[in-house]
Amino acid sequence: MAGRASVAWGADLVRGAARFADWRRGREVGARIPAALWELAVELAARHGVSRTSQALRVGYYSLQERVESRGRKLAHSSAVQQGKSPTFVELSAAPFGAACECSIEVEKPCGTKLRVQVRGSQLPDLTALGREFWESR
Repeated sequence: MAGRASVAWGADLVRGAARFADWRRGREVGARIPAALWELAVELAARHGVSRTSQALRVGYYSLQERVESRGRKLAHSSAVQQGKSPTFVELSAAPFGAACECSIEVEKPCGTKLRVQVRGSQLPDLTALGREFWESR
């Protein structure tokens, strides 16, 4: 069974699962997972995905996903601050569309969450409000 898991998960996930298992054997009941192990889990999730990593390490999917997204927000913010500029802003003109106009807009957060908007015809949705809700959501 362990051989099959290492092929399916990869060597780094197997090593991570072993570190979590070692910690679980020596912990007190009810103890929180240490920050160093959570950092390892987030790094592994960046390479292997949240679902596979949460299964391999036996941690909660949503807890891991929240930490991955939090790290993505921190990295995006620190990158913009280090470069001395604010995040990129793209202005979309609200010029009237013809009846046969069709376009799609796709935006992706650093954590991997995507928003896709398809616009058909002459009605343009409130893209500013939509974008704001997307970027501020968890």
